[in-house]
Amino acid sequence: MSKSIGQILKEKGWVTEEGIQKGLEYQNANSCKLGDALVRLGICSQEQVTRSLALHFQMPFANLSKHAIPQELIDMVPKDVALEHKIVPVAKKGRSLVIALSDPLDFFTMDNLRFILSTEVEPALATPAAVDEALDEYYRLTGGYDSVLGGDAAEADVEFGRGDYSGDDAEANDAPVIKLVHMLIANALKERASDIHIEPMEKELQVRYRVDGILHIKDSPPKKLQGPVISRIKIMSQMDMAEKRRPQDGRIKLRLHGREIDLRVSILPSVHGESVVMRILDKEKGLVDLEVLGFHESDLDRFNRIIKRPNGIFLVTGPTGSGKTTTLYAALKTLNQPNVKIITAENPIEYNITGINQSEVRHGIGLDFSRILRAMMRQAPNIILVGEIRDRETADIAVQAALTGHLVFSTLHTNDAPSALTRLIDMGVKPFLVASAVMAIMGQRLLRTLCSNCKEPYDPTDTELRQIGLTRGDLGESNVCRPVGCNQCSEGYFGRRGIYELLEMSGDLRELTFNKTPTKDIRTKAINEGMVTLQQDAVRKLLAGQTTIEEILRVTHSSEFAN
Repeated sequence: MSKSIGQILKEKGWVTEEGIQKGLEYQNANSCKLGDALVRLGICSQEQVTRSLALHFQMPFANLSKHAIPQELIDMVPKDVALEHKIVPVAKKGRSLVIALSDPLDFFTMDNLRFILSTEVEPALATPAAVDEALDEYYRLTGGYDSVLGGDAAEADVEFGRGDYSGDDAEANDAPVIKLVHMLIANALKERASDIHIEPMEKELQVRYRVDGILHIKDSPPKKLQGPVISRIKIMSQMDMAEKRRPQDGRIKLRLHGREIDLRVSILPSVHGESVVMRILDKEKGLVDLEVLGFHESDLDRFNRIIKRPNGIFLVTGPTGSGKTTTLYAALKTLNQPNVKIITAENPIEYNITGINQSEVRHGIGLDFSRILRAMMRQAPNIILVGEIRDRETADIAVQAALTGHLVFSTLHTNDAPSALTRLIDMGVKPFLVASAVMAIMGQRLLRTLCSNCKEPYDPTDTELRQIGLTRGDLGESNVCRPVGCNQCSEGYFGRRGIYELLEMSGDLRELTFNKTPTKDIRTKAINEGMVTLQQDAVRKLLAGQTTIEEILRVTHSSEFAN
């Protein structure tokens, strides 16, 4: 009788008895396999679990990264078969073809492969990540639509309708459509896109990627694949396939290029069909340290000092897509210690952080920000994060939490930092409570940064300098640069950095807030007390050779330099 997974892991020295018990508790609470539980808890690696499974089921383990797979083996399995079944041929053993897959109990796939390939096949176990990476490497998911659809994309004659499906639902499960959607996502990752827009037009299906905050049109699939593509995305997002008249939201989890990727999917009915936006949440890039966000050294020191206070409200303001959530996650990452209890209320949870209690808003059952906040207070947290303050009830609870000894982080949609004080009062929070509870507000935007490989210095005109409030004498020995463009960047830019204005409440600012002073006067006072504005921070990055005059004007507008 074969040994259990737990016994094998212990004999190999990969886990202790205590680790097994923790895994079993997690397994019972979350209804998952023991191996998955141990991996999720960080007790074992996925490779250790997979090797143990191979021993348990008396199957060979395939180390796909150790040796290159000969092309003649790859040619034995058609691309659509490999991608659809998530298998990779690894060896020839007599008359049998050895196939690497990640599920030792997937007998259906093995039987199906024997029929499709007309040969005997034997399974070998590999980690899911290794299979995904091998599929990317050997079956080339980054080609054009021609290669995916098997010919001229505009004229592709794709046959659908297998199984018990009908119409678009049948086509959505056809291998070419599966590959097409997979390729759209893989290409977006390759091009550093933050989201994918699939937009039905009258005569075409438009695809756009947002890279560094700017949308770029890409080669589009043929219009006749509009239905199957959108249906496939609905299947992956676990949406209602039959619903085409109402907006829907979903989520896709997958592994590409060895990385775990989450996609937040939104579908909106439009004149020519359903419009899809897939926002890419890349955990590796989303959870960053404060030092890499783009803070000036002086602002970073102030920020670190402020967030370590025991109580008060810290607000981050800016429009959608300005990096507010990334900044808050970076702050929580800094504050996340074993002796600190942190609870969040988010809509939705974008990244899971070990050691933090995260709650997700679910409007369908009445679980909104205010309700979660009220429940939070009974959990005795030290630090609270509220995804967004959007109504008086949420604002009131956040203020009360701050005044009763909690550190509260949240966001507001305002144009600058001082406007947040007025916004809270407009919501109905009493001015004396706002003045007492708020300790600091940070406004932010994201600027595209120049590609270090191809940027070039140039001499700006006096008119260009005047537009951002500079004179030629202000340049000193600084080099102003402009974009050129190369094969490593997007139109001369690569990545984005934040620009910030950090307003720290003082006695005078609290008094102005209490007296409901206009935002303009509060802003003037804050600047006189040393607040560096968004525009001034942007100019600092220009003089450091990190961005351009055009980018500053795009994000901050020339009228803001009037003073």
